[in-house]
Amino acid sequence: MSVTKNLNFMRKNLTLNDNVLQTAHEFDVVKVISCLSTCSFPAETTYPIDETMIHNGPPPESNSGYAYAKRMIDVHNRACFQQYGRRYTSVIPTNIYGPHDNFSFENGHVLPALIHKAYKAKRDGTALEVWGSGRGLRQFIYSVDLARLCVWALREYDEIEPIILTVGEEDEISIKTAVDVIVEAFGFTGPVIYDTSKPDGQLKKTANNAKLRRYLPNFTFTPFHIAVKETCDWLAANYDIARK
Repeated sequence: MSVTKNLNFMRKNLTLNDNVLQTAHEFDVVKVISCLSTCSFPAETTYPIDETMIHNGPPPESNSGYAYAKRMIDVHNRACFQQYGRRYTSVIPTNIYGPHDNFSFENGHVLPALIHKAYKAKRDGTALEVWGSGRGLRQFIYSVDLARLCVWALREYDEIEPIILTVGEEDEISIKTAVDVIVEAFGFTGPVIYDTSKPDGQLKKTANNAKLRRYLPNFTFTPFHIAVKETCDWLAANYDIARK
């Protein structure tokens, strides 16, 4: 996302929000689950972030158009409940990855982009170049686990307020650790170069999944190394048709 495109992101996402939620209401849809984003949270905040903090200050300027539009889903959901009694709600996943992802270097999420880079490095016999130092910390959620949780939310979660869907704080890992797991999954033996002239991005944006755990204390997330291996295998088997 670019600060120069903030208006475009805002207008398109606001239109999308209104079209989906208004059409759902007009067709008497009982439940709608929308996805928010952790990048909607305030730029200046304390960690870990939780569901109550999303409107507590302006988001990062670099993606403010998208962030404000995403926040408006929560506002829209609450208004639908207040005016019509609609139980429309939203979930907030952290960094998503998995088969069928967008593996683009330019506009893919961090993990699928790294997986694509590692695949090409192994195929071409080149070094794997990673932007930044690898110090940044992230919580990654496997798309299969997120899908299971979204189905649960659709059937069982009855609140209007958002809910964060992610692994626990104890499962937050560094970008370097994620790269190591990807390298092992592909059996890549070439050099890994961290380009510290490139930005690390936000070093930390830890999210609290305590609310999810109150509802689902025994939910089991797919172990990171297994989910990464499944994602790497999928890309290798479907490279010609993958989004990239």
